[in-house]
Formats: sequence, C-alpha cells, structure tokens
Amino acid sequence: MLFLKEEKINDKENVIGSNIRRIRLEKGIGQTELIRDLQLKKIAITRDTLVKIEGGRQHIKLDQLKAIKDILQVSYEDLLQ
Repeated sequence: MLFLKEEKINDKENVIGSNIRRIRLEKGIGQTELIRDLQLKKIAITRDTLVKIEGGRQHIKLDQLKAIKDILQVSYEDLLQ
C-alpha cells in the first residue's frame, strides 16, 4: 500500500504571503472580507487556507493569486517583490 506523505511547507522567505498580508492590512481589509470577495469571484479558498498562505505554510494557487491581485488592486510585482 502506498502512502503519500503530505509535504510540510515552511517558507522562511514567504514573500508572496507576507506581501498579501501587509497590503491587505494597509488597505484595511480583514481576512474574512478578502475571503468573501474571493468566493464571490468563484475562487475556492477558506480563511484557514489564507492564514496558511500568509504564514508561508501553503503555496498559493495561480487563480487565487490573480484574484487577490485584482481585489487588492495591486500589480504582480507588488506581490512578488
């Protein structure tokens, strides 16, 4: 029987997640509000997932990144630098 080990992600240089958190807070947007806006755009994400992304414990999916960029009204460069 084959067991797949879940990869533990601990990105010490969590650039994207920390930038999302910083920009979200600068704009006064709470996690719940961001999740609601993402779900309205048909993006499958939970608050728990956002917490993990912002904390560098989960990779962000491309559709999530694009939608967050649109909601926060920033460029990809703002999220990646």
